Amino acid sequence: MTSKLILAGAAAFLSLSATAYAQDTVIIHETDPVMTESTVVVPGGVRTYVLEQQVPSVTYEGDVLEGRVIPETVEIYPVDGYTDYGYTVVNERRVIVDPQTRTVVQVLE
Repeated sequence: MTSKLILAGAAAFLSLSATAYAQDTVIIHETDPVMTESTVVVPGGVRTYVLEQQVPSVTYEGDVLEGRVIPETVEIYPVDGYTDYGYTVVNERRVIVDPQTRTVVQVLE
């Protein structure tokens, strides 16, 4: 009888420990968009180049945020020496873009 009580107590303790641990666990689904400050480290040369260029700003309805796709109607300019990056200016904000996917990598302030 005593051993059953000890086993039941141990099982209850382990159950509570697992529940407490589960409360500290955060699950992020890869399909969920995560809106955070830039998690991509853009080379300084790309930032400098984009900040120095003079191109017209395009008016766009809606927010321009990291992870969003720039419409085909917006021209994306190449960044000299960096084929993995492009840029444009939308709503007076300079935007670094992945030219293959047209996805916003970073919005420069």
